[in-house]
Amino acid sequence: MRDLSKLRILVTGACGVTSRSVVRSLKLSTHFGDAMFIGTDICDNLYGIAEGLYDAIYRVPHSTDDRYADTINGVCERERIDLAIVIPELEVLYWSRHQMRAPCLLPPEKFCNIAGSKVLLYRALEGSGAVPRFDVVQRETLVATGFVPPSSEWPCWIRDHGVGSTSGRGSLLAANLDELRAWAVLNPKIESFMVSEFLPGRNFACHLLYHEGKLIKTGIYERLAYFMGRIAPSGISGNISQGRLLNDTRILDASKSAVEMICRQTDETMSGLVAVDLREDKHGNPMITEINLRHVACTSAFASAGNNLAEAQVFATLDMLDRVGALNHSYPPDNYILRDIDGPALWVSQLELPPIGSAVTGSQ
Repeated sequence: MRDLSKLRILVTGACGVTSRSVVRSLKLSTHFGDAMFIGTDICDNLYGIAEGLYDAIYRVPHSTDDRYADTINGVCERERIDLAIVIPELEVLYWSRHQMRAPCLLPPEKFCNIAGSKVLLYRALEGSGAVPRFDVVQRETLVATGFVPPSSEWPCWIRDHGVGSTSGRGSLLAANLDELRAWAVLNPKIESFMVSEFLPGRNFACHLLYHEGKLIKTGIYERLAYFMGRIAPSGISGNISQGRLLNDTRILDASKSAVEMICRQTDETMSGLVAVDLREDKHGNPMITEINLRHVACTSAFASAGNNLAEAQVFATLDMLDRVGALNHSYPPDNYILRDIDGPALWVSQLELPPIGSAVTGSQ
């Protein structure tokens, strides 16, 4: 039998909050806690390097760089990687289109192309009642004319819809046309915006893990408050400070339905892990707002509560489905996710970035 404690696991986007949450989840696992964790990252977040969570972090180019595949594959060969967990969405898109030298469990390529684009996602689900009313508007149109929001109601959301955009980038809850126009003026690098109906209700994320068309693990949480939300124009900073784990069949059914609807359109078999974002409309109906092609930052909260999605993903990647555990997990009704800024301040006497293709080891 394979010695799971000696696995060598690659985690991409290693310095990011979500990737580190995945590694913390795996370190909680009785099966994988002693595994070797190798990270790759562009290394913009120096805290992720200095924290020492990984055995080694290799500095790699962006996934749009021509050197990306050779660098990643070189790390896989040098470190004898057994499997990979790919986190940044632009890297998920790359890995779904290319044969890389590490086994990983990812959604299929066409699904990734749709879910990775908010416009394509909304268009794929339009007419099903699963997404809010929306329109895509060029910046010049917003600046120059009396644009009417798709719901004909105020307020409405305006946001960047670029592939891989996260954390409410370019987002604003606009109360009137003047605010819409001003937001377009203040964001000259965004060529077009998605303008959509405001959903005033509760905010959820639903993790779904699939293996060859079968849903094998789920996890739902509600977002209650965001770090520095009061100073973010959208009110959404991308990382919650407070939330709670839930059992909610409405959220699960809406999320499954959206994923399966897209797979029917692409004629693909679903695999991998996605996190579906939903928000309730004014009638309390959950609507899809986004599908993330990855874990989200609170995945370690699930692990702390006994629902280790990262562990299940590793087992599924290894085709050890009998070890994944129950599909759903129950939580006490008054549970909370409480987060402070991700870690204590670190002081280091010096920190030097390695050249691309080289690593910073956990002992440095």
